[in-house]
Amino acid sequence: MEQQLDYAAVRAAADRIAGSVRPVAVAPASDGVWYALEHLQHTGSFKARGARNFLAAHHRAGTLPSAGVTIASGGNAGLACAWAARGQDVPATVFLPVNAPRVKVERLRGYGAEVRLVGDRYAEALAACQEFAAVSGALSSHAYDHPLIAAGAGTLLDEIRAGLPGLDTVVVAVGGGGLFAGIATAAREHGVRVVAAEPENCRALNAALAAGRPVDVAVDSVAADSLGATRVSADALAAAQDGSVTSVLVPDTAITDARRALWEEHRIVVEAGAATALAAQRAAREPLGERVAVLLCGANTDPGDLAR
Repeated sequence: MEQQLDYAAVRAAADRIAGSVRPVAVAPASDGVWYALEHLQHTGSFKARGARNFLAAHHRAGTLPSAGVTIASGGNAGLACAWAARGQDVPATVFLPVNAPRVKVERLRGYGAEVRLVGDRYAEALAACQEFAAVSGALSSHAYDHPLIAAGAGTLLDEIRAGLPGLDTVVVAVGGGGLFAGIATAAREHGVRVVAAEPENCRALNAALAAGRPVDVAVDSVAADSLGATRVSADALAAAQDGSVTSVLVPDTAITDARRALWEEHRIVVEAGAATALAAQRAAREPLGERVAVLLCGANTDPGDLAR
Protein backbone atom coordinates (compact mmCIF):
# COMPACT_ATOMS: atom_id res chain seq x y z
CA MET A 1 0.00 0.00 0.00
CA GLU A 2 1.77 3.12 -1.27
CA GLN A 3 1.73 6.06 1.10
CA GLN A 4 3.26 9.50 1.29
CA LEU A 5 3.33 12.05 4.08
CA ASP A 6 1.49 15.23 3.14
CA TYR A 7 -1.38 17.26 4.57
CA ALA A 8 -3.93 15.14 2.69
CA ALA A 9 -2.55 12.10 4.52
CA VAL A 10 -2.96 13.89 7.85
CA ARG A 11 -6.56 14.77 7.05
CA ALA A 12 -7.26 11.19 5.98
CA ALA A 13 -5.77 10.01 9.26
CA ALA A 14 -8.04 12.34 11.21
CA ASP A 15 -11.03 10.73 9.51
CA ARG A 16 -9.83 7.21 10.26
CA ILE A 17 -9.10 7.75 13.95
CA ALA A 18 -12.07 10.01 14.77
CA GLY A 19 -13.99 8.64 17.73
CA SER A 20 -11.30 6.17 18.72
CA VAL A 21 -8.72 8.54 20.21
CA ARG A 22 -9.10 11.26 22.80
CA PRO A 23 -9.10 14.78 21.33
CA VAL A 24 -6.21 16.71 22.83
CA ALA A 25 -7.04 19.22 25.55
CA VAL A 26 -5.28 22.60 25.56
CA ALA A 27 -4.71 24.39 28.87
CA PRO A 28 -3.21 27.81 29.65
CA ALA A 29 0.21 27.66 31.32
CA SER A 30 1.61 31.19 31.40
CA ASP A 31 1.45 34.41 29.38
CA GLY A 32 1.38 33.39 25.73
CA VAL A 33 1.98 29.71 26.46
CA TRP A 34 -0.45 26.79 26.52
CA TYR A 35 0.06 23.07 27.17
CA ALA A 36 -1.33 20.50 24.76
CA LEU A 37 -2.14 17.63 27.12
CA GLU A 38 -1.58 14.64 24.85
CA HIS A 39 -0.11 12.66 27.75
CA LEU A 40 -3.78 11.97 28.61
CA GLN A 41 -4.14 9.93 25.40
CA HIS A 42 -4.95 6.19 25.36
CA THR A 43 -1.83 4.17 26.31
CA GLY A 44 -0.30 7.32 27.80
CA SER A 45 1.20 8.84 24.67
CA PHE A 46 0.58 10.26 21.19
CA LYS A 47 1.66 6.92 19.70
CA ALA A 48 -1.95 5.70 19.88
CA ARG A 49 -2.83 8.00 16.97
CA GLY A 50 -0.29 6.61 14.54
CA ALA A 51 -0.90 3.01 15.52
CA ARG A 52 -4.65 3.40 15.11
CA ASN A 53 -4.24 5.09 11.73
CA PHE A 54 -1.79 2.46 10.52
CA LEU A 55 -4.10 -0.45 11.29
CA ALA A 56 -7.30 1.32 10.25
CA ALA A 57 -5.79 2.18 6.85
CA HIS A 58 -4.79 -1.42 6.27
CA HIS A 59 -8.19 -2.62 7.44
CA ARG A 60 -10.01 -0.33 4.99
CA ALA A 61 -7.67 -1.38 2.18
CA GLY A 62 -8.22 -5.07 2.92
CA THR A 63 -4.52 -5.55 3.64
CA LEU A 64 -4.74 -6.27 7.37
CA PRO A 65 -3.85 -9.98 7.64
CA SER A 66 -5.54 -12.44 9.96
CA ALA A 67 -2.11 -12.97 11.53
CA GLY A 68 -2.41 -9.41 12.83
CA VAL A 69 0.43 -7.03 13.48
CA THR A 70 3.88 -7.35 14.99
CA ILE A 71 6.39 -4.87 16.36
CA ALA A 72 9.64 -4.88 18.32
CA SER A 73 9.15 -2.31 21.06
CA GLY A 74 8.65 -2.33 24.79
CA GLY A 75 8.00 1.38 24.88
CA ASN A 76 5.19 3.67 23.85
CA ALA A 77 5.05 2.31 20.29
CA GLY A 78 4.59 -1.27 21.45
CA LEU A 79 1.83 -0.28 23.86
CA ALA A 80 0.05 1.71 21.16
CA CYS A 81 0.35 -1.12 18.65
CA ALA A 82 -1.14 -3.62 21.08
CA TRP A 83 -3.97 -1.24 21.97
CA ALA A 84 -4.79 -0.48 18.35
CA ALA A 85 -4.73 -4.18 17.41
CA ARG A 86 -7.21 -4.93 20.17
CA GLY A 87 -9.48 -2.24 18.69
CA GLN A 88 -9.32 -3.92 15.29
CA ASP A 89 -9.81 -7.37 16.86
CA VAL A 90 -6.59 -8.74 15.40
CA PRO A 91 -3.61 -10.32 17.19
CA ALA A 92 -0.58 -8.29 18.20
CA THR A 93 2.75 -10.01 18.71
CA VAL A 94 5.35 -7.85 20.43
CA PHE A 95 9.03 -8.77 20.61
CA LEU A 96 11.22 -7.62 23.49
CA PRO A 97 14.66 -8.52 24.88
CA VAL A 98 14.56 -11.03 27.71
CA ASN A 99 15.70 -8.33 30.15
CA ALA A 100 12.71 -6.08 29.43
CA PRO A 101 11.12 -4.71 32.63
CA ARG A 102 8.36 -6.95 33.90
CA VAL A 103 5.99 -3.99 34.23
CA LYS A 104 6.23 -3.36 30.48
CA VAL A 105 5.63 -7.02 29.68
CA GLU A 106 2.58 -7.17 31.91
CA ARG A 107 1.15 -3.94 30.52
CA LEU A 108 1.49 -5.22 26.97
CA ARG A 109 -0.26 -8.43 27.95
CA GLY A 110 -2.95 -6.33 29.57
CA TYR A 111 -3.72 -4.94 26.12
CA GLY A 112 -4.03 -8.50 24.83
CA ALA A 113 -0.67 -8.77 23.09
CA GLU A 114 1.39 -11.92 22.84
CA VAL A 115 4.83 -11.02 24.17
CA ARG A 116 7.89 -12.90 22.94
CA LEU A 117 11.18 -12.37 24.76
CA VAL A 118 14.20 -12.88 22.52
CA GLY A 119 17.88 -12.10 23.05
CA ASP A 120 19.62 -9.64 25.31
CA ARG A 121 19.50 -6.64 22.98
CA TYR A 122 16.84 -4.81 21.05
CA ALA A 123 18.52 -5.72 17.74
CA GLU A 124 17.94 -9.41 18.47
CA ALA A 125 14.27 -8.83 19.29
CA LEU A 126 13.91 -6.80 16.09
CA ALA A 127 15.48 -9.57 13.99
CA ALA A 128 13.10 -12.11 15.54
CA CYS A 129 10.17 -9.79 14.84
CA GLN A 130 11.16 -9.48 11.19
CA GLU A 131 11.52 -13.24 10.86
CA PHE A 132 8.12 -13.75 12.47
CA ALA A 133 6.52 -11.32 10.04
CA ALA A 134 8.08 -13.09 7.07
CA VAL A 135 6.97 -16.55 8.21
CA SER A 136 3.54 -15.76 9.65
CA GLY A 137 2.41 -13.04 7.25
CA ALA A 138 1.79 -10.62 10.12
CA LEU A 139 1.90 -6.94 9.26
CA SER A 140 5.14 -5.39 10.47
CA SER A 141 4.75 -2.02 12.20
CA HIS A 142 7.37 0.60 13.00
CA ALA A 143 7.71 2.90 15.96
CA TYR A 144 7.95 6.07 13.87
CA ASP A 145 9.36 5.66 10.36
CA HIS A 146 6.20 5.20 8.28
CA PRO A 147 3.95 7.78 6.60
CA LEU A 148 0.79 6.36 8.20
CA ILE A 149 2.35 6.49 11.67
CA ALA A 150 3.56 10.07 11.17
CA ALA A 151 0.26 11.21 9.62
CA GLY A 152 -1.64 9.86 12.61
CA ALA A 153 0.58 11.86 14.95
CA GLY A 154 0.13 14.91 12.74
CA THR A 155 -3.60 15.01 13.53
CA LEU A 156 -2.60 16.70 16.78
CA LEU A 157 -1.82 19.98 15.05
CA ASP A 158 -5.35 20.70 13.82
CA GLU A 159 -6.78 19.70 17.20
CA ILE A 160 -4.41 22.10 18.94
CA ARG A 161 -5.40 24.87 16.51
CA ALA A 162 -9.06 24.20 17.28
CA GLY A 163 -8.39 24.53 21.02
CA LEU A 164 -6.08 27.49 20.62
CA PRO A 165 -7.26 29.83 17.83
CA GLY A 166 -4.46 31.98 16.53
CA LEU A 167 -1.75 29.42 17.32
CA ASP A 168 1.50 30.61 15.79
CA THR A 169 4.13 28.26 17.26
CA VAL A 170 4.18 24.68 18.48
CA VAL A 171 7.06 23.15 20.43
CA VAL A 172 7.53 19.40 20.00
CA ALA A 173 10.10 16.89 21.24
CA VAL A 174 11.90 14.83 18.60
CA GLY A 175 13.15 11.26 18.82
CA GLY A 176 12.96 9.27 15.60
CA GLY A 177 10.84 12.00 14.09
CA GLY A 178 7.40 10.49 13.51
CA LEU A 179 5.59 12.97 15.75
CA PHE A 180 7.62 15.90 14.50
CA ALA A 181 7.23 14.99 10.82
CA GLY A 182 3.46 14.70 11.09
CA ILE A 183 3.03 17.91 13.05
CA ALA A 184 5.44 19.88 10.84
CA THR A 185 3.59 18.68 7.74
CA ALA A 186 0.29 19.98 9.09
CA ALA A 187 1.87 23.13 10.54
CA ARG A 188 3.31 24.11 7.16
CA GLU A 189 -0.20 24.03 5.71
CA HIS A 190 -1.35 26.65 8.23
CA GLY A 191 1.75 28.83 8.52
CA VAL A 192 2.48 27.65 12.07
CA ARG A 193 6.12 27.67 13.19
CA VAL A 194 7.59 24.52 14.74
CA VAL A 195 10.34 24.31 17.35
CA ALA A 196 11.94 20.85 17.26
CA ALA A 197 13.40 20.11 20.70
CA GLU A 198 16.03 17.44 21.35
CA PRO A 199 18.34 16.55 24.23
CA GLU A 200 21.94 17.55 23.58
CA ASN A 201 23.00 13.91 23.52
CA CYS A 202 19.99 12.54 21.60
CA ARG A 203 20.22 14.77 18.55
CA ALA A 204 19.33 12.64 15.53
CA LEU A 205 17.40 15.43 13.79
CA ASN A 206 19.90 18.18 14.58
CA ALA A 207 22.76 16.02 13.31
CA ALA A 208 20.85 15.15 10.15
CA LEU A 209 20.26 18.83 9.45
CA ALA A 210 23.98 19.52 9.87
CA ALA A 211 24.95 16.62 7.59
CA GLY A 212 22.19 17.12 5.05
CA ARG A 213 21.12 13.49 5.42
CA PRO A 214 20.06 11.10 8.18
CA VAL A 215 23.12 9.93 10.13
CA ASP A 216 23.66 7.65 13.12
CA VAL A 217 24.19 9.40 16.44
CA ALA A 218 25.16 8.35 19.94
CA VAL A 219 22.36 8.20 22.48
CA ASP A 220 22.93 9.26 26.09
CA SER A 221 20.21 11.25 27.84
CA VAL A 222 17.72 11.16 30.66
CA ALA A 223 15.11 11.15 27.88
CA ALA A 224 16.70 8.32 25.89
CA ASP A 225 13.94 5.84 26.75
CA SER A 226 11.56 7.71 24.43
CA LEU A 227 13.77 10.03 22.36
CA GLY A 228 16.73 7.70 21.91
CA ALA A 229 16.51 6.96 18.19
CA THR A 230 19.96 6.59 16.65
CA ARG A 231 18.76 7.91 13.27
CA VAL A 232 15.92 10.23 12.29
CA SER A 233 13.47 9.37 9.51
CA ALA A 234 13.87 10.81 6.02
CA ASP A 235 10.39 12.37 6.31
CA ALA A 236 11.43 14.16 9.50
CA LEU A 237 14.57 15.56 7.89
CA ALA A 238 12.60 16.77 4.87
CA ALA A 239 10.09 18.50 7.17
CA ALA A 240 12.87 20.08 9.23
CA GLN A 241 14.49 21.62 6.17
CA ASP A 242 11.49 23.92 5.82
CA GLY A 243 12.20 27.52 6.82
CA SER A 244 9.45 27.53 9.47
CA VAL A 245 11.23 24.92 11.62
CA THR A 246 13.83 25.67 14.29
CA SER A 247 16.02 22.92 15.79
CA VAL A 248 16.83 23.42 19.49
CA LEU A 249 19.05 21.35 21.79
CA VAL A 250 18.61 21.31 25.57
CA PRO A 251 20.76 19.78 28.34
CA ASP A 252 19.51 17.00 30.56
CA THR A 253 19.48 19.32 33.56
CA ALA A 254 16.95 21.56 31.81
CA ILE A 255 14.80 18.55 30.94
CA THR A 256 14.81 17.33 34.54
CA ASP A 257 14.00 20.83 35.80
CA ALA A 258 11.12 21.20 33.34
CA ARG A 259 9.65 17.84 34.30
CA ARG A 260 9.78 18.76 37.97
CA ALA A 261 8.31 22.20 37.30
CA LEU A 262 5.31 20.62 35.61
CA TRP A 263 4.73 18.56 38.72
CA GLU A 264 5.33 21.31 41.27
CA GLU A 265 3.42 24.05 39.45
CA HIS A 266 0.60 22.09 37.80
CA ARG A 267 0.66 18.56 39.27
CA ILE A 268 1.26 17.22 35.76
CA VAL A 269 3.35 14.05 35.47
CA VAL A 270 5.11 13.45 32.15
CA GLU A 271 8.07 11.43 30.95
CA ALA A 272 11.39 13.12 30.31
CA GLY A 273 10.80 13.04 26.56
CA ALA A 274 7.69 15.17 26.94
CA ALA A 275 9.48 17.55 29.30
CA THR A 276 12.09 18.14 26.59
CA ALA A 277 9.60 20.32 24.70
CA LEU A 278 8.94 22.42 27.78
CA ALA A 279 12.67 22.69 28.48
CA ALA A 280 13.15 24.23 25.05
CA GLN A 281 10.38 26.75 25.62
CA ARG A 282 11.71 27.68 29.06
CA ALA A 283 15.24 28.13 27.71
CA ALA A 284 14.23 30.53 24.93
CA ARG A 285 15.75 33.97 25.42
CA GLU A 286 12.80 35.62 23.70
CA PRO A 287 9.14 34.55 23.41
CA LEU A 288 8.74 31.92 20.70
CA GLY A 289 5.52 33.55 19.57
CA GLU A 290 2.39 35.26 20.82
CA ARG A 291 0.38 32.02 21.10
CA VAL A 292 2.67 29.07 21.74
CA ALA A 293 1.62 25.47 22.37
CA VAL A 294 4.03 23.14 24.15
CA LEU A 295 3.13 19.54 23.36
CA LEU A 296 3.25 17.22 26.36
CA CYS A 297 3.38 14.01 24.38
CA GLY A 298 3.63 11.18 26.91
CA ALA A 299 3.36 10.18 30.55
CA ASN A 300 4.65 6.60 30.72
CA THR A 301 7.05 7.18 33.56
CA ASP A 302 7.63 6.38 37.21
CA PRO A 303 6.39 9.42 39.18
CA GLY A 304 8.12 8.29 42.35
CA ASP A 305 11.08 10.63 41.96
CA LEU A 306 8.77 13.67 41.72
CA ALA A 307 7.33 13.33 45.20
CA ARG A 308 10.63 13.41 47.05
